[in-house]
This record gives sequence, structure tokens and C-alpha cells, in this order.
Amino acid sequence: MSKTDSAPFSYEGLDRVIHEKARLGLLTSLMAHPKGLAFADLKQLCGLTDGNLSRHLAVLQEGGLVEVTKGYEGNRPHTTCRLTKAGRRRFLDYLAVLERLVRDAAKAAGREAPPLGRLGIIST
Repeated sequence: MSKTDSAPFSYEGLDRVIHEKARLGLLTSLMAHPKGLAFADLKQLCGLTDGNLSRHLAVLQEGGLVEVTKGYEGNRPHTTCRLTKAGRRRFLDYLAVLERLVRDAAKAAGREAPPLGRLGIIST
């Protein structure tokens, strides 16, 4: 018997590196922009300060989810952030677990759960 069978509500796939409001926003923004985003654009999209964004990007980078490239555009510093291939896979895996959590919660509340795969993550 696996841990999932004996503890169905443990949701082991809820990755602590990802499961934080600001990092969820960052990863979602980067999923929507596969070529990456400039630091300033991420800052604006997620409503973060320079310091907060830098710290969250460092955590995601240490976790192998995000790649940060620093360079110059003309004479101005330019930082670009993008999801790594592994980061994209981990985020999709995380979303699949989150979808299962939502379905379980809806079922426990006596409501009809949304159709499987509604978010396009879990295939039937």
C-alpha cells in the first residue's frame, strides 16, 4: 500500500518551493510567456518590489525551476527570466495535485466536482 493509498489527503505533490503566493504568480506568468519575461515586466505583473522579486526568483532558481539571464540592452542592464524545462514539468505536476485537491474538497463539501481534466492537466 502506497502512502497515497493510506493518506489520500496528504497531497505530497504540493511542492513547498512552488506553494507560495508570489511564486505561484511568477510561475504562472512565466508559463504564459515561454520565451521569458523581463524583470520589470514580472515585477509589474506580480505586484512585487525589486527585493521581493529578486528573493523569490533566487528560491525558484535554486530549485531549478527558473533560469535568470543578466545582460545589457544598449547601455542598460537587462534581466530576463524564464522557466526551465524541469520547472515547467514540476509546475504542471504541482497543478495536477492542486486540481485533485480541488476535486476532493468539492466532493467532501457535497458538491459535484468539476469534470476531470477541466484545467487541461489530468487527461482522462
